[in-house]
Amino acid sequence: MSKVKKVVIPVAGYGTRFLPATKAQPKEMLPVVDKPVVQYVVEECVAAGMETIILVTGSGKRAIEDHFGYNYALQAHLKKVGKEAQRQEIKNIANMAKFVYTRQRPVYGNGVPVLDAKELIGDEPFAVVWGDDIWNCKKPRLKQLVEVYEKYGDPVITAIPITKADTSKYGVIGGIDLGNGVIEVNKLIEKPGPEKAPSLIGSVGGYILTPDIFEHLEQTKVGKGGEIWLVDAIAKLMKKRPVYAKIIEGDYYDTGNPLAYLKANVELALTRKDLKKDFKKYLKKLDLLK
Repeated sequence: MSKVKKVVIPVAGYGTRFLPATKAQPKEMLPVVDKPVVQYVVEECVAAGMETIILVTGSGKRAIEDHFGYNYALQAHLKKVGKEAQRQEIKNIANMAKFVYTRQRPVYGNGVPVLDAKELIGDEPFAVVWGDDIWNCKKPRLKQLVEVYEKYGDPVITAIPITKADTSKYGVIGGIDLGNGVIEVNKLIEKPGPEKAPSLIGSVGGYILTPDIFEHLEQTKVGKGGEIWLVDAIAKLMKKRPVYAKIIEGDYYDTGNPLAYLKANVELALTRKDLKKDFKKYLKKLDLLK
């Protein structure tokens, strides 16, 4: 069984929920504390063993490529002014992995960037994560998915516990509980609502997929909202082979959502040794019940 070494990260979206901030910069480059969102995503992938990072970009996304490239002028300047630690940090960003870029076709839907990466993936398993999802876990979220794949050899999707109200916001998973947070999926229903939900386990972005997903994506018709949905192709794949879900242990921030973005800034700042003490003092001074 081949190891999972490649990951596809779609980053072509407009980020309309953050306008006007995203009018001239990618939403994935918005900072959480002092790093852009997409760097957190890439660092998670590298920590999970990914060696090739495939970023599926679009118009106006050049800043992402520049961020993960070598900026020799900046490195030279930092060396000249004696900021060696910062110079090394900037250099390390480009050295994390092999970065590959491709442009998404002008077709809507989160299945499109995955299909656009087909030739770069070849005949091997691969991961897909979204460019604005941050996870704070003791063991990287993607590593948790990879471990399930390595045990069973079949596709794996990210799952989280949800409330009844959340069943109208997430895809909902039904299946057989195998223990240790692993479910063999037999139902995957997009936003069914509390009355039709098969469980209180939601599906969120993050997948280990096998290359046979591409034939199903190629056959997937335009669905809800006039878009091609990855989950529709996965549902077809489930008819031919097992698909598993892993309930992730850790905190999830959909930073494409303004409230979750604010939470990520506060909560991740509180994990920083250089910020935690003073930031806690500041938060305690605020009358947060006004």
